[in-house]
Parts: sequence; C-alpha cells; structure tokens
Amino acid sequence: MRQKPNLSFWKLWNLSFGFFGVQIAYALQSANISRIFATLGADPHDLSYFWILPPLMGILVQPVVGTASDKTWTRWGRRIPYLFIGAAVAVLVMCLLPNAGSLGLTVGAAMVFGLVALMFLDTSINMAMQPFKMLVGDMVNEKQKAKAYSIQSFLCNGGNVVGFLFPFFFTWIGISNVAEKGVVPDSVIWSFYVGAAILILCVVYTVIKVREWSPEEYREYNPVSEEKEESANWFKLLRNAPATFWRVGLVQFFCWAAFLYMWNYSTGAIAEVVWDTTNPASKEFQEAGNWVGVLFAVQAVGGILWAWVLPQIKNAKLAYAVSLVLGGVGFALVPFFHDLYMQFVSFLLIGCAWAAMLAMPFTFVTNALQGYGHMGAYLGLFNGTICLPQIAAALLGGVVLSLVGHHQSSMMLVSAVLLMLGAFCVMIIKDKK
Repeated sequence: MRQKPNLSFWKLWNLSFGFFGVQIAYALQSANISRIFATLGADPHDLSYFWILPPLMGILVQPVVGTASDKTWTRWGRRIPYLFIGAAVAVLVMCLLPNAGSLGLTVGAAMVFGLVALMFLDTSINMAMQPFKMLVGDMVNEKQKAKAYSIQSFLCNGGNVVGFLFPFFFTWIGISNVAEKGVVPDSVIWSFYVGAAILILCVVYTVIKVREWSPEEYREYNPVSEEKEESANWFKLLRNAPATFWRVGLVQFFCWAAFLYMWNYSTGAIAEVVWDTTNPASKEFQEAGNWVGVLFAVQAVGGILWAWVLPQIKNAKLAYAVSLVLGGVGFALVPFFHDLYMQFVSFLLIGCAWAAMLAMPFTFVTNALQGYGHMGAYLGLFNGTICLPQIAAALLGGVVLSLVGHHQSSMMLVSAVLLMLGAFCVMIIKDKK
C-alpha cells in the first residue's frame, strides 16, 4: 500500500469548500425553524415535536449515504454524486419552506407543508454534509488530516456565522422583519433564498475542483479491508464496535439533547428575558428572532476561538470535560442576563462546548476505529449518537417545558444540567492514542 501524497493547502481547501454553503443552510434551519413554526401558529409546548424530523432524517440518511458511497464508483466520483444531489434538493426546499405561510393555506395545512419541507431539507442537508467528511478520510494522509479537518471546521463555523446573521443583516438593510399574522417576514424568506444560491455555487465549485480517485488509485492508497464494504452489516458492525464508540455516544446523548433545547427554545427564551414578550406576532418577538441569529453567530465565533485553545490542553479528556462545563455555565446564565449584549457572554461560553462537540468525539472514535475498516459506515452509524438524543429530547420537550413552569428561558437551565452530566460522563472514556 502506497503512502497518500501530501496535498497543497488549496487542494485541502477545495475538498471542503462546499461545506461552507452546506453550513449556511444548516445554520438557517437551526436558527429559524422554531421562529417559523411559532409564526405560523405553533404552541410553545408543541415546538419540540417539529424538531423530531431533522435528527430522524439524519439517523436514516447518513448511515445509508456512508455505506452506499463506500461501494459507489462513477465517472463523477465516489462521494461527489451524493453531495451534488443532496445540495440540489436542499436548494429547492430552501426556496419553499419559508413561504409556508404565504400560500393562502389554513394554519393546519401551512404546518403540514412546513413539516414536509423541513423533512426534505434536513434529508438533503445530511446527504450533502456526510460526503465532505469522507472525502478527507479517502484522500488525505494521516499527517495532514488535522490540517484538513481544521480547514473544514473553519469553513463550518464561517458558514454558521453567515447563516445566523442573514436575517439580522437583511433587516438592517431595510427588508421588512414583520409580516401579517401567520406569515414569515421577508427578512427570513430572503435569507433562505440567498443561502440557497450560495450553497449551490459552493457545491458546484467543489464538483469542478475536486477529482476523486479511481477504484485502482483508491486501492493503492487505502487498506484492502476498506474495500470489503459490500460485506458490511450494520448490526454486526455495531456489535463489534469498540467500547469507546459507545462511551463517547453516552456523552453525545447529553450534549446533543442540550443543544436541541437551545435551538428549539432560544427565540422564545430571549424574547422572554430581553424583550419581555411571548407573542410570536409582535414586532419584539421578531426582533428577538433576529437577535438569536446574532447570538448563534457569537456562539460560532466562540467555537472558533476555543478550537485554537483545545489542542493546547494535552489531556484530551480534560479538554473535553472543561469545554462542556463552560458551555453549561453559559446556558445557566441565559435566564439572568436581561441586557441583549450581556447575552454575548453566555453564548461565547456555549461556543466552547460546541467546539469540543465538533472535534473531540470524532478524535476519540476514529482513533478507536483504526484497523476496523468500514470507516464510512461506522461514521454514518456514529451519527446516531447525534440524532437519537435529539429525537428523545424533542419527544420530551413539551413535558419538560411544563415541569419547569412553562417558561422557555428555563429550558436553558435544563440544557445546563445536561451538559454538566455530559462532562461527568467524559471520565469513563478510554482514549486510544
């Protein structure tokens, strides 16, 4: 087996550049779904149910894409066909979803339309997202993988910042941030339109610039065990997965449940705490929705800054645990900061946990999977540790909201407790160097 060649910075950049556009789409979804459905007329106790679809689609789609692309060879490449199809569908749905309240439908019909659009949007985003991780695994040598994933992380966070800020930016340049009852404001609609345009341009750039290896070239640079993907059986793979796979999965459970509640209830929480309103039809609520995008961008910036700190902490488990504790403190502060700028402190701290969640689990798991083969299938299955906790948290969201006094800001305290539990569970991970 030959050593994979070193790639120039720009070749590493091109492998992941489309990720920038995909993350803009993901950021727009994360920051605006609750706002959209609340505007359409959803009850706060039912909001979490709308968040079942995104992780459900993730757990169904990513293992399929991972396993299928492991044994797909076409003239256009191995992973890129899935990337392009996913992005094309995402662009179409991004133009439809925010218009759910503008089609003259009843409230119930608009909700159903929005749900179906959300299902297709998350399916397509997951389909487009997974190939970027696999392209790095396929074509980058061990020496350059850290650099490649750093570039991917930078593009990921950059796309998040842009997507989160779009509604605030479009309101600032004069596009209306209010609309009649049940209709999504133009600032949000145009955010999705422009995000869709950037997504397809970024993906087209990647498709043009990246040439995947042929089957013969791939076999020269990768272990033979990676080629026996047709024998992959998900249940057998899970049964034979290393203990670290499951222990990191337990930490993931608490972390992703916490962030599901953040995405779900942040707009209502900030509206309550800073603007003192719970009325989705009010101008103040829509201003809070824009500000949540700004806060999510602050979180992404905090993630970028903390990502530089993480490698300086020699003990990986300590770095992981400390990051989650800082994020928990950030969540706990949200209900107590009534000044909109003081919320920057909360979300910078939450960004520390986010940076660790993006990097540390895959570090532990890919180290533990060395020699197991079926890397694409395993990474797709590991995505279940991201999706299942979100599904569980979404199913229980209305019940938990009732238990904490019907205040959406109190759900931030629930997220704080969940992250602290995740930090405690880091201690059971055994890191394979």
